[in-house]
Amino acid sequence: MAATLSIPRAKDVAPELAPPAERIIPAVTVGGLKIACLSRGELASLMVDQCLDQRGRERAMPKLVFAANGHVISLAATNAEFRRYHDVADLIHADGQPVVMASRFTRNPVPERSATTDFFHDAAKVARAHGLRMFMLGGREDINARCVAIMEDMYPGLQIVGRHHGYFRKDQEPALCRKINASGADIVWVGLSVPLEQAFCVRNRDRLRAGWLVTAGGCYNYVTGDYARAPRWMQRTGLEWLHRLWREPRRLFVRYAFTNPHAAFLMLTRTASLRGSAAIRTPEESRLQHGLG
Repeated sequence: MAATLSIPRAKDVAPELAPPAERIIPAVTVGGLKIACLSRGELASLMVDQCLDQRGRERAMPKLVFAANGHVISLAATNAEFRRYHDVADLIHADGQPVVMASRFTRNPVPERSATTDFFHDAAKVARAHGLRMFMLGGREDINARCVAIMEDMYPGLQIVGRHHGYFRKDQEPALCRKINASGADIVWVGLSVPLEQAFCVRNRDRLRAGWLVTAGGCYNYVTGDYARAPRWMQRTGLEWLHRLWREPRRLFVRYAFTNPHAAFLMLTRTASLRGSAAIRTPEESRLQHGLG
């Protein structure tokens, strides 16, 4: 029997999400990481539910929502600390198409890719519909500012209640977290790149009172147009990495030369339907189990 993530019915979810009343969403192991079998609509529905539920619960910690692609899978297999970050995450969604493709060889395939660059817009739409507030952390100052301006223009009424660039020291994080909390943000996008964004989320989870802490990668750069998406056919076939390599060979060649073959090996050898039932652990249980408290 597959391990499952229990997801409640969304409260007044926008009609286009159309979630069932109460459902159990299975999870699957892909490349050694536990991936939620959620569509983009289901992921957005879950975000609405959990963020609204978090409001008014002063002692509740935010959910950690991370994204998995080949780079993440490879790094999690070679770096124990990075692996622990994902073990304490509340949810890992399929950011890369190869993750989706690998899951199709199991009993519980991921229904579709939830690329962060796409989900960012899904989240903005439902956040606007339900009055959820966003904070955008990370990126260069100019990129961050332009991204916020573009999103506010694209989605009138969207509440982006704060922002901050990604260039700060660890000793500045407590003040930054106070700034985020004062903004009243329900969703905090953390775009600091792998593995810094995962480390920031785990390290500061106890300080923050948002509903979701979500890794954003280089998403802001795609919104501003500084990065270009691959053609649709490359996205569908899992070749978006090739498009990125063509555009940024100096920065990405060494990474892809190692991580792509390694990730492919891991997805071939460490992908399986999970056995036994497993509810999402509470943050306290996760931190105690993995020694991150």
